[in-house]
Amino acid sequence: MEKLTVIKVGGKIVEEETSLQQLLSDFAKIDGYKVLVHGGGRSATKLAEKLGIETKMVNGRRITDKETLDITVMVYAGLVNKKIVAKLQEIKINALGLTGADINLIRSEIRPVKEIDYGFVGDVKQVDGKKLSVLIQEGIVPILAPLTHDGHGNLLNTNADTIAGETAKALALFFDVKLIYCFEMKGVMEDITKEDSVIRHIDRERFEELVKTGIIKDGMIPKLQNAFDCIHAGVKEVIITQSTDIQGLNGTSID
Repeated sequence: MEKLTVIKVGGKIVEEETSLQQLLSDFAKIDGYKVLVHGGGRSATKLAEKLGIETKMVNGRRITDKETLDITVMVYAGLVNKKIVAKLQEIKINALGLTGADINLIRSEIRPVKEIDYGFVGDVKQVDGKKLSVLIQEGIVPILAPLTHDGHGNLLNTNADTIAGETAKALALFFDVKLIYCFEMKGVMEDITKEDSVIRHIDRERFEELVKTGIIKDGMIPKLQNAFDCIHAGVKEVIITQSTDIQGLNGTSID
């Protein structure tokens, strides 16, 4: 099968002009087929503030009421997504901006209310990998915003890491998929105060050890669990690194 790379980048990277230009330049150099999944939370927070709408977060996750949903749609699917698409067209990458609602690409269910009511937040149930693969094989580069839909006319705010992982799984039926999660650090760190302490490879056994010792904790635990789920579902390689390394040469490889 032909190779495909799925890159997930956070909002901070795509919201700052200098880092965005560098990211897209590096993205254009990736060989073979590719998909970009982006965030945009900081811009959504700034717009909410300008409109006098309070942003509510719990454990780093946005509570999405109706007003907040409207803002996330405007920012994620509009401002951030189309800016990326336009800049990629400038450098001759034939990009297409999509949400999960477009071509019925990603269907979700609204997250059940347990201890916390997250509002209009979706948990992914289905990704149409076949439809997406047809676009990709036609030379189109999908740029996915972190929004899905429930099939009943409702858009849902959805975690970008989850969208990247579920999309990678769906495309693994059609391509040899490498998934690269880009965040602030060079990879999973043995000691976050030491830049040269990147853990190069983590398997399940090593992961459990690192969790027990507290080296891996908080939000990094679900990120790595998602990575292992992807490998189990047929994704060939998952790498956690920073946005300046989207070729995935120097980060942490998940086996």
